[in-house]
Amino acid sequence: MTSPAPAGRLAGRTALVTGSTSGIGAATAHLLAAEGATVAVSGRDATRGGAVVAAITAAGGRATFVPADLGGSYADLRAFAAAATAALGGRVDVLVNNAGIYPVTATADLPDADLDAMLAVNVRAPHVLVGELAPAMVERGSGVVVTIGSWMASVGSPFGAMYTATKAAAEQLTRAWAAEFGPRGVRVNTVAPGVTLTPGNEAARAVLDAMTATTPAGVVVRPEDVARGVLYLASDDAAMVHGTTLYVDGGISSTKLA
Repeated sequence: MTSPAPAGRLAGRTALVTGSTSGIGAATAHLLAAEGATVAVSGRDATRGGAVVAAITAAGGRATFVPADLGGSYADLRAFAAAATAALGGRVDVLVNNAGIYPVTATADLPDADLDAMLAVNVRAPHVLVGELAPAMVERGSGVVVTIGSWMASVGSPFGAMYTATKAAAEQLTRAWAAEFGPRGVRVNTVAPGVTLTPGNEAARAVLDAMTATTPAGVVVRPEDVARGVLYLASDDAAMVHGTTLYVDGGISSTKLA
């Protein structure tokens, strides 16, 4: 007896979420699965990835874990794209480029290895994955790419120059990919989170609270808030949204209250 297809805005679709063993990526994987997608959870830590998959499954969703080190070689990235496609039954309908690293220092203090790693994970990996997965979306006449950017790409700050540059690159890739793939059925957009509280920055909670106290929202962004933005752009609700950046940032990038 065949199980009925799950209800939801992404029912019957598949989604690959990079860097989804915690934080924004995990929240996105949970929400897309809750809306009916079969989700490939990915990351370097199989234990954390397995825990995300188990939680999604326990809630009635469908998910699988595909290991990935997005700082690896070009061959590694292409092998990952193939493995994720196979794990999802031969097709990726939604690609969420979430994985990113964010060493934030003064320019002169940034180690060469960290600079290389940021370029590899934040820029090279999304480019290679889109190059590998978007052509099949074009062949089917439909697909969605959502890349996670940052509010910091829209302002100048005295720290984190290279990190913010990689996120500005994400926005430009989105615009270019929308022009390249949009006319052939693939929608491409960016979600730019604001100051977001994640397991990776919990120790800096006081700093994050101070940064957001004078925003319109007045509080930090949660991973679930960002995930809702991704879901909107991945769903048919956003059928006419191409090449844009959706700011889920509590207003930090566009207002100044104090």
